[in-house]
Amino acid sequence: MGQNDILDAFRSAMRHVAATVYAVTTGHDGERFGILATAVSSLSFDPPSLLVCINRAGSLHEPIASTDRFCVNVLGVGNRDVADCFARGGTGEERFSIGDWVEEQGVPVLASAQSSLVCRIAHRHAFGTHTIIIGELIAARHRENAKPLTYYDGRYIDITEAPDQQP
Repeated sequence: MGQNDILDAFRSAMRHVAATVYAVTTGHDGERFGILATAVSSLSFDPPSLLVCINRAGSLHEPIASTDRFCVNVLGVGNRDVADCFARGGTGEERFSIGDWVEEQGVPVLASAQSSLVCRIAHRHAFGTHTIIIGELIAARHRENAKPLTYYDGRYIDITEAPDQQP
């Protein structure tokens, strides 16, 4: 199997892994920046921390490399309009034209998100096309009544409507 075949197989496999959708945001020099991401994972409970993988060619990479804080906003089904706005691209501020954004700890936080996790950057590690950022939690909020916005096979899905299939 050649390198291109492996890459194609990897892309196909990853398209079929359902993933929560996140709006990763930061503030730098009085401006707000953000991207949609699915490459976010909890790392540890002691200390409470997350891994966030940011493409070095992406619009968030330079701003997040120049600051010490970021927020992972866990999007709910009710935040689809925010996800669509972020996906359209545009400048940093254009991405914040939809949604109820507030500033906490110097970063944009989506007030209506399922959860918002503000982190202080503890470590950065370059790997391949991305920078892996470890963030230690410094503030958090969570809404119990939100359904997660989920991405699967190139589209958003509502997993709460998935049928329970028994083998």
